[in-house]
Amino acid sequence: MASSPQSSGRSHVSETNREVALAHAGEFEALALGPLRIWPPVVLAPMAGVTNYPFRALCREFGAGLYVSEMITARGYLNNNRRTVLLASSREDERPRSVQIYSSDPRDAGEMVARLVEDGVDHVDLNLGCPVRKVTAHGGGAAIPVKPKLLAHLVGAMVRNAGRVPVTIKVRKGIDAELLTYRDAGRVAEEEGASAIGLHARTAAQLYSGEADWEAIADLKSRCSIPVLGNGDIWESLDALRMMRATGCDGVIVGRGCLGRPWLFRELAQVFDGREPQLPPNLGEVRAVMLDHARRLVEFFGEPTALQQMRKWTAWYTKGFRNSAALRERLHQVTRLGELEALLAGVDASEPFPASALRAHRGKSGRTQKVSLPQGYLDDRDDATPPCEAFDAAEAESLEGG
Repeated sequence: MASSPQSSGRSHVSETNREVALAHAGEFEALALGPLRIWPPVVLAPMAGVTNYPFRALCREFGAGLYVSEMITARGYLNNNRRTVLLASSREDERPRSVQIYSSDPRDAGEMVARLVEDGVDHVDLNLGCPVRKVTAHGGGAAIPVKPKLLAHLVGAMVRNAGRVPVTIKVRKGIDAELLTYRDAGRVAEEEGASAIGLHARTAAQLYSGEADWEAIADLKSRCSIPVLGNGDIWESLDALRMMRATGCDGVIVGRGCLGRPWLFRELAQVFDGREPQLPPNLGEVRAVMLDHARRLVEFFGEPTALQQMRKWTAWYTKGFRNSAALRERLHQVTRLGELEALLAGVDASEPFPASALRAHRGKSGRTQKVSLPQGYLDDRDDATPPCEAFDAAEAESLEGG
């Protein structure tokens, strides 16, 4: 039997998870991706402008799992675009090293995989969930699974060039409620030799709104022999246990829940090991993490770019704390690391983490959309012609992921 929750001692856990039992010994297995064994079975979702090396390294120091790069455009990488190559880069301490590829051209995708394998990558993922209008309107991202033969050519080219390096794909449920594509994507992934499929349990039309459809994850799991990873609404560590129990999936993908909360990976490791999740940090501890993150960004990108990026991070780190709106307004004006350090020196270090922020949405949420597809795109779903790339590498960081 799973360990009984200690409700009286779970004031730092939301009501949603107050009665969720901890994992018991042997309840869950390590996630198997080719030769890799990932424990706990937790994956950091690739997020544009977020999961660069500094943030991946910070998350890794808190916990364990697989930490995937932000979406890297194959065309930009093959053209040696300076920023694209930087975003795809790593350091010796990052093992296993994981890179997510964006491409709608099998030749480009295959060639990029071959180069990454030569460079020592341990895992590659294919982005098939990007819902951005500029991408889907040209037949890319979440539109690709609409054409199963094109999808097969993409996955097949990557697998053939990967050797022993596992290839996975990440998809959404489909375009909208009337055009679901995840079942075809699961079938193609299996047939073409992918090691796993991740499902963000929303459609492209939903973007990040509403609740994720965990029943779709369970449905995909019932149809696939390869591992299925569930993505959507992992806000707290105990959500991961609930998802795996409810769907039977083989692992979870954590996205917006870790924005401004890299310690979530520590809590995930604890609950999968059958231990109560640690108390979330007070404001003083959050400040230390925020400054550590800023220094890592400065070392990687240089001070001007790093401080510009920190604007969104300061909003996520301080969400829910008292007077945080006024603090954020000042934090968004800083252009030097020293200014950031000076502003944060005055916060109340003893202020506890706000319960209201446990399930607060950070990053994109709220709206829905009508998905744009190329004219006549649905007329021949057996067409395997690669669509035209919709953007160059310099734009990739601003795009939403899957």
